[in-house]
Amino acid sequence: QVRLVESGGGLVQAGESLRLSCAASGIIFSANIMNWYRQVPGKQRELVASITSDYNTNYADSVKGRFTISRDNAKNMVYLQMTSLKPEDTAVYYCNTVTGNSSVRVNRWGQGTQVTVSS
Repeated sequence: QVRLVESGGGLVQAGESLRLSCAASGIIFSANIMNWYRQVPGKQRELVASITSDYNTNYADSVKGRFTISRDNAKNMVYLQMTSLKPEDTAVYYCNTVTGNSSVRVNRWGQGTQVTVSS
């Protein structure tokens, strides 16, 4: 059974930092691309950052230079280090991966963790 569990959200002031964690189980973690998404009410879920199995990373323009995604394959963990947080970073942050094969691909989501940045 695939399970993604996020932690580390909270309430911070603008300019502060937070580190989100995601514990994965039920997948061949080292082989999977891992993603962080975020969502605010009334808007579509937005891809924030991705990290491939060989540690290549990609970021949304809005977070480049401020957020860093990393992974620890030995612990089946993926992290999102967020610095210089802004009020517009306020959202529920979700850990994500895709499982399956070329015929059937399934998005897997955690329960989300709330990040609130006050001005």
